[in-house]
Amino acid sequence: MKKLIFTIAFVLVSQLGFSQDAFKKDILRYLEISGQVNTFRMLTKDLSSNIPEAKRADFQKELDASINDLMSKMADMYMTEFTHEDIKSLLKFYDSEVGKKLASKTEVLYAKGQQVGQDWGQGIQTLMMKYMQ
Repeated sequence: MKKLIFTIAFVLVSQLGFSQDAFKKDILRYLEISGQVNTFRMLTKDLSSNIPEAKRADFQKELDASINDLMSKMADMYMTEFTHEDIKSLLKFYDSEVGKKLASKTEVLYAKGQQVGQDWGQGIQTLMMKYMQ
């Protein structure tokens, strides 16, 4: 009887582990196709210019590993806020034509968004000055 209970428990735990692995794998895919991974790569692409040429390849390997670790931690975070079905729905969207278009515009939207945010910030400073006098 103990063996039967142990076997059933083992199977259930194994299934849960497999299910969690598939869930995390789908989140990592979502982070990739939604452009979030690319955003971090874009934000860090100029860092290697500060590293001596002889050390850049090694630096880039460690930086890439660091981004992969960050994505793993972000996936863990997403697992606390979304269900696997939620992520599957997001993947379905990003596999659609409009989802692919959105993902392809990440860099352009980021650059334009920086300018919009900067302009907005300057407007807020003007507004603050108006009320501070």
